[in-house]
Amino acid sequence: MPASVLILGANSDVAKAAIIQYAAKGYRIIAASRSTAELQSFVQASVPQAGQVTVMYFDAADFASHPTFYASLPEKPQIVLYAAGYLKHNDEAMIDFEGSHRMMQVHYAGAVSILNIIVTDTANTRLERIIGLSSLSGVRGRKSNFIYGSTKAAFTQYLAGLRQYLFARKVTVNVIVAGYIRSKMTAGLNLPESLMLEPSFIANAVVNAGKRFTIVPGFKWKLIYLVLKYSPEKLVAKLP
Repeated sequence: MPASVLILGANSDVAKAAIIQYAAKGYRIIAASRSTAELQSFVQASVPQAGQVTVMYFDAADFASHPTFYASLPEKPQIVLYAAGYLKHNDEAMIDFEGSHRMMQVHYAGAVSILNIIVTDTANTRLERIIGLSSLSGVRGRKSNFIYGSTKAAFTQYLAGLRQYLFARKVTVNVIVAGYIRSKMTAGLNLPESLMLEPSFIANAVVNAGKRFTIVPGFKWKLIYLVLKYSPEKLVAKLP
């Protein structure tokens, strides 16, 4: 039987690209998002095999609904991708706690809530991989985006611990630490064109994730990741 993939936050640009790539490999896909109508239209236009993708409603921040959501899945997944995202720019987030809290809920608390439910279902012996879409913003705190970055840092650390927790069950956990992605979330931002990555490029890293925990797509971003991770504080303080 072909493997099944559960994609949480499936209306993101990377998630949509992953749907296309997983479908091309023959996976059955459960695509979950709040924007079910938009997602359904995308699936109908982009996945030629009818019935290969099931669209379901999922709200990362509605924690109380997560047990019912998981119980209602048409099948328990072998692969889970958590790609839910929300962005409030740092200047706004500093004075809008509701926006800051939303990022905390979507990127961290929602992930912990639903992924804990998934991994504690020991009856699902087919579970083999969990992938989280994180960000280089979570590698080091920087003055331009430290609130968003802190939520991604928390998510990455959760996944790191989850990887150890699931080691004995031979379930692989990966984190995709992505740089700038050309997406609806970054539309309108003044970002360097030479560093922009296409959603399909990030999705390829997701679909072909191996055994490593940290996956940084793109050679330039691998170098930036190392600089951010190992530079002294006085240098990081000069970064935007």
